[in-house]
Amino acid sequence: MFRHLLKLTWKRKSRNLMLSLEILLAFAIVFAVAAFGLRYLQLYRMPLGFEGADVWSVAIQPGDNGKQRFDDAVYDSFRRGLAELPEVGGVAFTNIEPYSMSTMSGDMRRKAGSREVPTELAEADDKLAAVLGLNLVEGRWFSQLDNGSAQRPVVINRRMAEAMFPGERALGQLFIEGEGAAPAQAYRVVGVVDAYRAKGELAGPVNFAFMRLEAGKNDNDARIMLLKVRAGTARDFERRLNARLKLIRNDWSFQIAPLSSSRASMIRTQTVPLIVIGIIAGFMLLMVAFGLFGALWQNTTQRIPEIGLRRAIGAGAADIYRQIVAEQFMLSSIAIVFGLALLVQLPLTGAFGESLNWPVFLGAALLSMAVIYLLSLLCAVYPGWRASRLSPTEALHYE
Repeated sequence: MFRHLLKLTWKRKSRNLMLSLEILLAFAIVFAVAAFGLRYLQLYRMPLGFEGADVWSVAIQPGDNGKQRFDDAVYDSFRRGLAELPEVGGVAFTNIEPYSMSTMSGDMRRKAGSREVPTELAEADDKLAAVLGLNLVEGRWFSQLDNGSAQRPVVINRRMAEAMFPGERALGQLFIEGEGAAPAQAYRVVGVVDAYRAKGELAGPVNFAFMRLEAGKNDNDARIMLLKVRAGTARDFERRLNARLKLIRNDWSFQIAPLSSSRASMIRTQTVPLIVIGIIAGFMLLMVAFGLFGALWQNTTQRIPEIGLRRAIGAGAADIYRQIVAEQFMLSSIAIVFGLALLVQLPLTGAFGESLNWPVFLGAALLSMAVIYLLSLLCAVYPGWRASRLSPTEALHYE
């Protein structure tokens, strides 16, 4: 049976070529959407590295548009003033909050001339780890012990530790930013956190380093306050919080939002491409299905004399039906094999980096195969049924 189907497929290769191309296009479309969705699912299941459920963000907007630098007195006034609110359990300062589109990055290296390790950066004070619930796996967070350090103390995530110091313990190691005999900045690792993905659950993992905030000594001020609030704090707390902030600095303005709101906004932004691609792919798949159904219908109509001859020599209706469906599955299999041969080059060459890793590729390939076989079956059901209902007499007299 299989050998017979191959012969029939080869003899009608010019007609089947267009069908195979349509199936190949549908397979590529489904694969792209499946890979996109599976990568998002994979990222969502990865550890985020911080807890933002009961954390509020306050963006400080000084009245002088940031011309005057913040000193220790400014930070202390906010810490003391907000600690008096019963809902506030901790106050920390940073220059980049979680779920923010802002990014600060640098090219780090162990020493001048060594390979670069692209790293995202953030400045953080001594309280940030407690407010965000960061999971330290080595060393410690910043403290007064780092005062007067010759190198700037940093806490890095595990991913950066493995990239910068493969096979070594990162704690206590030094690295630099820039290159040359006199680097602009030197850093000393005082701690390692398990993970940190500042841009949320759907963002890819990156190398990350927290630099210790020291008022007046850094290039920029940390104008984002993160508040650890009591669980279940209602949104009306924003009004009382703003009133307290105005008591501290009446000439400044403040933007207040729970991190949960920032998270929801970030997820909506990150899922827009998947939704758009899914809608476009759905329309394209629908057009391919209509084209495939029409081609199968026409192909079956042109083969009525052949079908009548088979019925006349004893083939049953079920045999005709199985032949039409099996031929369609044969064409689908050929298109899928060619599609996989092309698409497997993507993870082999690393064209999409970590985004298209082997688990994502294999999952997308299996899902795409299932969809294409189901689509082929649906498109072949009615033409196959129509062909199987033909009587031998009617088919043999068909012109």
